[in-house]
Amino acid sequence: MVVHYMTILTVEQKKEKYGIDLLEWYFHIQRDLPWRQNHDPYRIWVSEIMLQQTRVDTVIPYYNTFMEKFPTVKALAEAPEEEVLKCWEGLGYYSRARNLQAGARMVMEQYNGQVPTSVEEVAKLKGVGPYTCGAIMSIAYNEPVPAVDGNVMRVLSRFFLLEDDIAKASTRTNIEKLVITMIPEGKARYFNQALMELGALICSPKSPSCLICPVMEHCEARIQGRELEIPIKTKAKKARVEYRVAAIVEGTGENKGKILIRQRPAEGLLAEMWELPHVLIDESSAVPLFISELKEQPELGEAISSAIYTDQKLLVRPYEWYSDEEHIFSHIRWKMRFYKADMDENSLVSPIDGNLEVTQNDSKQQVAEQSEQYTSDTALDSEYRFISEADMKTLPFPNLFLKVIRQYWVTKGE
Repeated sequence: MVVHYMTILTVEQKKEKYGIDLLEWYFHIQRDLPWRQNHDPYRIWVSEIMLQQTRVDTVIPYYNTFMEKFPTVKALAEAPEEEVLKCWEGLGYYSRARNLQAGARMVMEQYNGQVPTSVEEVAKLKGVGPYTCGAIMSIAYNEPVPAVDGNVMRVLSRFFLLEDDIAKASTRTNIEKLVITMIPEGKARYFNQALMELGALICSPKSPSCLICPVMEHCEARIQGRELEIPIKTKAKKARVEYRVAAIVEGTGENKGKILIRQRPAEGLLAEMWELPHVLIDESSAVPLFISELKEQPELGEAISSAIYTDQKLLVRPYEWYSDEEHIFSHIRWKMRFYKADMDENSLVSPIDGNLEVTQNDSKQQVAEQSEQYTSDTALDSEYRFISEADMKTLPFPNLFLKVIRQYWVTKGE
């Protein structure tokens, strides 16, 4: 009988073998992705920003369209912001697009349109954090700079059985230091991409494919049967719930066939995106209304009518429940009820006359954002407008409103 004994490796030997095995695997299986066609730092920069919190399959068509429209740093820097946001529409996390464009403008102003080649300068670009900086420096310039994201922290935590909480900044810093000691000389661009690929294709969060993993032999978490326990990560704080009621206001007269939208403030959540008018309802008032089987709640209709009148002196009448939707931001969960509403074509009035009774209810019902951000002295100014379906091609909308409005146009055309 032949007995095989596992060779006990030192930590340094394990690091060296890890690099050899990982790169051999990567060169055989690497995916053909559009941002891997060359090492252009601008293309890599755009791809890494898009890939933050977004799946590769989702990003590919957006990336191709974005690069076709803004093929160079100069093209992106000079484009109208609204055009950039429209091209980003559907990807979410729109501050990424704004920061990317701001960074492109920095490159034009400070570096003559050439993405800088030093860690210090790249790290100063708007929206470029340690991971993105590492990705640009290693993939574009082959510099031995770590690019540590959630995938990398997961695969290395399992391989070395690291039990530090990966939600802590100190853990990320320690893993970055570890990666620096593991990058094979002259292979930084391939090693960092291989780590990302391993986390995306093999060492997944909930069901790692250990039996086909190229580095399984010396993976401590697998050896000890703890691959599903590692990495350790404290749960993020639960997003707070906000209850909102919105209206699809259908125009009349010269606006017949159009709907009313408004633009969000220049700062804050979803800045300068377009949306349907909506109002925030206090939780204690909203919960019994939202959980009721009855969808057409007079209280909710009155709330959105009052908010629109306060903003624009428009008299609207919600007449039919349309849909209930949810959208989760990183820190807020919106539960929304949408109503169809109509209006009197002569309802543009100011001030309230004696025949009109508008109830603001009480402090429990507030305009979605602070009044100074939305209220205007002039009716239907640049913050509010009626749009047709064709206008959707140029104006950027957050995903939630994009979905609802598109469905509305579909049902109108039936």
